[in-house]
Amino acid sequence: MKKKVLLMGASGSGKTSMRSLIFSNNPASLTSRLGATIDVEQNHVRFLGDLILNLWDCGGQDAFMDSYLSIQQSTIFQHVGVMIYVFEVETRNMEKDLEYYKACLAALKRYSPNAAVFLLVHKMDLARGPRAETLARKAKELKDASGDAEVTVFGTSIYDESLYNAWSRIVHILIPNASVLSRHLAKLAAACSATEVVLFERTTFLVIATSTPPAPPPIASTVASTSSSAKTNGHLSAGTSIEDPESDFDPDPHKMAPTRYERTSELIKAFKYSCARVREEFHALEMELPEFTAVLDELTRNTYVLIVVHDPTIETAALRMNIRLARPKFEELQGDSLLS
Repeated sequence: MKKKVLLMGASGSGKTSMRSLIFSNNPASLTSRLGATIDVEQNHVRFLGDLILNLWDCGGQDAFMDSYLSIQQSTIFQHVGVMIYVFEVETRNMEKDLEYYKACLAALKRYSPNAAVFLLVHKMDLARGPRAETLARKAKELKDASGDAEVTVFGTSIYDESLYNAWSRIVHILIPNASVLSRHLAKLAAACSATEVVLFERTTFLVIATSTPPAPPPIASTVASTSSSAKTNGHLSAGTSIEDPESDFDPDPHKMAPTRYERTSELIKAFKYSCARVREEFHALEMELPEFTAVLDELTRNTYVLIVVHDPTIETAALRMNIRLARPKFEELQGDSLLS
């Protein structure tokens, strides 16, 4: 099963660097060696078993963009599952970038009306002002340019976990029945008395599902103003929730970091790269700390699972045994999910 993903944006906005970081396991320090994309580079990335991401990295030079919107329009914009449009946060050509973006959005609506649209405000590490305010301002501008189209905006950088957060959300919508995986991860968490269980794709280490799935991401069209917006994980939220001071219920008694999934992806990818440099292969990881115990191990041929427990009486051997017992069921679920 193939899913076509368009990666578009102006030349130099960082499209190829993020692709290299996510799908080729290259560290951020090596992305400066990458050259500009010429025309369209197609990559078939086997993401999850039989799910293949047909990634079209489209060069952003003006001549190429004009070609995509004229003689190549039907070829580029047909059968698209997701369009990711990248904007450099401090670009000096925002007006031209928006004109090309609006033309691409119109072509996408014509040829692939059901495609999801994600807008990445990239290179947030170079933002001149406060990042939250800058992201809110950019999201408002992009919402206005998008008209009635539903779009989701992320602020990203190759130097922190925000890029993994954005791509995990993007890939998640391409996986059929991801909610089924989440429900069974919750059952595995209960069997292990675990605080949380997280499923990662084997190659990219993007998050596929968790035992505590997050709320659906809001879209940029819901952004009303800078003052009513909040930023979480580099993702713009339409507002903040109001907590009841009278309630004693704490949904997160262990105060786990909201960026824990993406931060784990980033750290494991870096560790795998270090292993490769000394010609060793990464297989699994165990951590026993005073605050918690964590086991990261292969669950299926295409996934890794992370189990986190805060009960000090639970042994890592027990967690590994439960992972081993769960493997046949998750292999079955993964096959059913991709065939549905």
